Amino acid sequence: QIDKYLYAMRLSDETLLDVMARFRREMKNGLSRDVNPTAAVKMLPTFVRSIPDGSEKGDFIALDLGGSYFRILRVKVSHEKKQTVQMESEIYNTPEDIMHGSGTRLFDHVAECLGDFMEKQQIKDKKLPVGFTFSFPCRQSKLDEGILITWTKRFKASGVEGADVVRLLNKAIKKRGDYDADIMAVVNDTVGTMMTCGFDDQRCEVGLIIGTGTNACYMEEMRHIDLVEGDEGRMCINTEWGAFGDDGSLEDIRTEFDREIDRGSLNPGKQLFEKMVSGLYMGELVRLILVKMAKEGLLFEGRITPELLTKGKFETKHVSAIEKSKEGLNKAKEILTRLGVEPSHEDCIAVQHVCTIVSFRSANLVASTLGAILNQLRDNKGVGRLRTTVGVDGSLYKMHPQYARRLHKTTRRLVPDSEVRFLLSESGSGKGAAMVTAVAYRLSEQHRLIDETLAEFKLTHEQLLQVKKRMRAEMEAGLKKKTHETAKVKMLPTFVRSTPDGTENGDFLALDLGGTNFRVLLVKIRSGKRRTVEMHNKIYAIPIEVMQGTGEELFDHIVTCISDFLDYMGIKGARLPLGFTFSFPCKQTSLDAGILLNWTKGFKATDCEGEDVVYLLREGIKRREEFDLDVVAVVNDTVGTMMTCAYEDPNCEIGLIVGTGSNACYMEEMRNIEMVDGEQGRMCVNTEWGAFGDNGCLDDIRTIYDKAVDDFSLNAGKQRYEKMISGMYLGEIVRNILIDFTKRGFLFRGQISETLKTRHIFETKFLSQIERDSWRTLLSSLEIILVSVCVKKKSLNQGAQGFLKSNERIKNDFSAEMPGASLEDVSVQLLHSTGAAGPSSPTALVSFHSFSRIMHQTVKDLAPNCDVTFLLSEDGSGKGAALITAVGCRLREAEQ
Repeated sequence: QIDKYLYAMRLSDETLLDVMARFRREMKNGLSRDVNPTAAVKMLPTFVRSIPDGSEKGDFIALDLGGSYFRILRVKVSHEKKQTVQMESEIYNTPEDIMHGSGTRLFDHVAECLGDFMEKQQIKDKKLPVGFTFSFPCRQSKLDEGILITWTKRFKASGVEGADVVRLLNKAIKKRGDYDADIMAVVNDTVGTMMTCGFDDQRCEVGLIIGTGTNACYMEEMRHIDLVEGDEGRMCINTEWGAFGDDGSLEDIRTEFDREIDRGSLNPGKQLFEKMVSGLYMGELVRLILVKMAKEGLLFEGRITPELLTKGKFETKHVSAIEKSKEGLNKAKEILTRLGVEPSHEDCIAVQHVCTIVSFRSANLVASTLGAILNQLRDNKGVGRLRTTVGVDGSLYKMHPQYARRLHKTTRRLVPDSEVRFLLSESGSGKGAAMVTAVAYRLSEQHRLIDETLAEFKLTHEQLLQVKKRMRAEMEAGLKKKTHETAKVKMLPTFVRSTPDGTENGDFLALDLGGTNFRVLLVKIRSGKRRTVEMHNKIYAIPIEVMQGTGEELFDHIVTCISDFLDYMGIKGARLPLGFTFSFPCKQTSLDAGILLNWTKGFKATDCEGEDVVYLLREGIKRREEFDLDVVAVVNDTVGTMMTCAYEDPNCEIGLIVGTGSNACYMEEMRNIEMVDGEQGRMCVNTEWGAFGDNGCLDDIRTIYDKAVDDFSLNAGKQRYEKMISGMYLGEIVRNILIDFTKRGFLFRGQISETLKTRHIFETKFLSQIERDSWRTLLSSLEIILVSVCVKKKSLNQGAQGFLKSNERIKNDFSAEMPGASLEDVSVQLLHSTGAAGPSSPTALVSFHSFSRIMHQTVKDLAPNCDVTFLLSEDGSGKGAALITAVGCRLREAEQ
């Protein structure tokens, strides 16, 4: 009969799943900047970005204001053998007249109690970090600010709503003048609960309170929080879910008793979900049901007493007592007798059943909203099965004999793909406020040390001007005959005396050797009104055994590849002019002669260093006896890049490569090149600037990480500038920073995996991906990038994510600014040489999305008198080799 009477309160799983879906939509609305102002569930950002990681330590004060009692705690977190927490607390009364008086009186009272506590603890002379648990809805824009939205729980102090409670408390403390306090965090009691439990279980990422009121918080991905800038890491969201349904979304499941409760409340139409589930209203709900049933003759033989009609006479603690399994019926008789209704045994059984239906509905509804949060967490993590911990506090959850079990059971039924542990908060939310403060203190201390360390990468304008000045001096030393031999920046003449003028015409072969792949191209250049360049190419692999075998084997392999290409194109009979892009340091004595100074990039072929590579190629062709070629030019890839772009833009006179390695070339006045006879015209100079700093001139800006990378490289002490800026080494520099910061406990809980110890495991392309805001993609790709490289996924905390993002950006800025400084000096050299303002066009920039922007801006800042255009080389250096050959042929014909 009662089941039939209270049918509307017995919710099916289908209805609960529907409520879960509705709450998920409400969460989404609250997180959205556009919809938040009208959303019922406010989803307030708390600016708590991390749960405790076990490394917190220090001495903290916690204030806990949320009811008629005000608690102050001193929390000492220490690390001797293991992390321990000592707590001492004092409870102060908050009189009714203060709760309902002015805001100034309320905060003066809080400041007075805090002063008394500090006096007793003998710490008035210390400025300890303070965490403030303020259990009322607040809007926050930072961790140490809380704008009160509205008072709840019988508080009505004037002048506080719309004000920052931290500022009001600081003002009251300052007015006293007898002690100082550093309020680092203001937190909601729900957040305090999550942090308290998070100290004991680092999987805890949900806080839940089911007591007088109800609320929940959880760790949300920053990318979903429109109200706060930034996409990296996570932040705790205070859902304020008590207001769920205030927009009418629960009308179909609210009963006549819920509506009556609301009409008689202090805040009609507000906190409707809370009124259906929380301890403040549960006893009253049962009383209203009993009155109606008695009026209809279903209970107490229709007897209704003044006590039964009195609001608040049937309390939630009575519901808990009646639902006890053994003594419940006796308690029911005792409680009902006090209400004067003289219950029969059947009445007691019926009342117990009513209590069960009301409390069960509460547990079921809370399981629905909690289920929505768990599904959000699971989807955020992109996992099939979620493992997480929910920290719980509140008198209803703790005191009701069946509530916790019912909640757990329904939650597991509604979200079967979540493995949830419920952890009871033993120490209340005060300890949580201290833990939030401890985390904030740890993070601020870590950020200070991280910023201090990374400051070395943030070069000042003055430092960059110094780099520019030093590069200029090194360039001059490389160009002069007297100092050329000892100069580190070799400034090698290339014998390329002109960029394309548009009259080039003909078919040319180009070879491009600079790595594990070797490219052969046929380039058809047509001049006239419609200039065209048509290219055909084929890529051939160079096996490691050939790269590191004999020189003869290497050049025989190259000739075999050329032979195959000529067959492929059907041009074996033609003696075509050939340009050879040879991307290794060479000393040229003419356009078609290049002496290999030393192998790089993993090549080790014997009998090549000190030899003319064009001669070695010609000898290989002779040995083959199948075809003949006219080798016109041997060029560096940087020169090839300049020539490719110069064909599109005649103003181009600088070539720049910032890729695996880094180098630059430019058109220098012949009068400045003492290594080559003649003073007329210009010649392209290959700076080989990677060796800048090999004489120690950059030691003042090299960091310990740069030195570590250099020490473990194949050519320690050489190419130092290249190792500071180029793609081959940036990832390795970051890996060394990660190792150092992990050793210092800033990252990955101080655990260095074996994989992270592997050199070159952190590739430079990862920096580019992280810079492009795809940290989440990296994280979810499990065994790739940082997760496989560094630690297991669970150890990658938010601090690590935030650090990595900033670290990559700092390192990227540094490596972009450095070539900017050197390039600026090349531009100035041109300016001085030609008397024209910056007609330069460097190319081939590293593809970091911010790299080119930073480099362009730095060049602009350091060379204000140079108007520099940057043109990206689309066709690589192979086309450039063909163009150099075409220019060489044009000049050769002109001489004849």
